[in-house]
Amino acid sequence: MSVSDPIADMLTRIRNAGMAGQTVTAMPSSKMKVDIAKILKTEGFIKDFEVMDGDRPGRKVLRVRLKYIGDRRERRPVLTGLERISKPGRRVYTGKKDIPWVLSGMGIAILSTSKGLMTGREARKQGVGGEVVCKVW
Repeated sequence: MSVSDPIADMLTRIRNAGMAGQTVTAMPSSKMKVDIAKILKTEGFIKDFEVMDGDRPGRKVLRVRLKYIGDRRERRPVLTGLERISKPGRRVYTGKKDIPWVLSGMGIAILSTSKGLMTGREARKQGVGGEVVCKVW
């Protein structure tokens, strides 16, 4: 099954797993998905991730362990929202002065820049703009 937007598929799988209360979700792996997972882990939105061998040779699977707050009955996911901004049909680019703020700094914008994938905060520090991949809060 081919997916026209693999990044949106990744974000949807993470969002759905959090809403269902699951601790782990799996998806086909790619370099960009692994980079997004690294950013989510360093920013504290997910617990961990790992790349494993898939069911067929040459296929890799990205397993993401979600992070929750609270005890069993009052447990809530740390990730409350994920939004895909730049889509295959409409790419959204921003300059270094117009990098979006997410919830007044409580969330992050993930940008694809010439220096790699990074958060909006890092892009402002380095003085680069790029494609706004998604917003996470």
